[in-house]
Amino acid sequence: MVDRSLLEKAAAIVRESNYTIAFTGAGISVESGVPPFRGENGIWAKYDPRTLDLGFFHQHPLESWEVIRELFYQFFGNAKANPAHHALAALEHKGLLKSVITQNIDNLHQQAGSHEVYEFHGNSQKLICLQCGHHFVPDEIDFEKLPPLCSCGGLIKPDFIFFGENIPMDAYERSVDAAGRAEVVIVIGSTGEVMPAAQMPYLAKQNGATVIEINPGASKFTYTITDIHLAGKAGETMTELFEAVTGEKLKIAHNEK
Repeated sequence: MVDRSLLEKAAAIVRESNYTIAFTGAGISVESGVPPFRGENGIWAKYDPRTLDLGFFHQHPLESWEVIRELFYQFFGNAKANPAHHALAALEHKGLLKSVITQNIDNLHQQAGSHEVYEFHGNSQKLICLQCGHHFVPDEIDFEKLPPLCSCGGLIKPDFIFFGENIPMDAYERSVDAAGRAEVVIVIGSTGEVMPAAQMPYLAKQNGATVIEINPGASKFTYTITDIHLAGKAGETMTELFEAVTGEKLKIAHNEK
């Protein structure tokens, strides 16, 4: 159970805010069965990070794609949005949340119904031909034939950021703009270690925003810019925050991908 006095304080701040945004990291999706990349139980503890290095991908597409297929299209490709994702979507629908800046590539914010989502690292549910630029969705790919190739003969790559790639400029510019406007930032499930994405809450703080952090433990934000730390799991805590802000029960809409 989250500290009630802190929860009510956070809820009052969100209610009074004219421009609230959320910043989410891997921790928001753990309850959906999506493991974080870093840490003791993270993906890189089991898999070689070089499989997602752009240069390695070009040189060894089959080896990279065998890991990509297992991780993103078999292991957690069928993950479902959890109450934290749904709470953010519901806040947006009520006009209480302007946008979500996310480090995640799992598409769960959109699955829950969020519309304004700025994906710093791309989206695993989109793929692109590196030769002709044609876009695909996973259902259009035959994952039994690796590496997948476009009809033009080009190599198909998931449309998320590999090591060695630049952050999508559109997502970056929209995130910077949102952070600059924000009166409140709700940070959920981010350790604050992955740059440049983690600069966004700092940018918002520099512009006077109040930072509400939802993390089970401390992060790099906690003792630097966080004003209110709601220590708890993302799903439970966001549900409680939504209900404290709106006075309504959170309703989970079971959207399809």
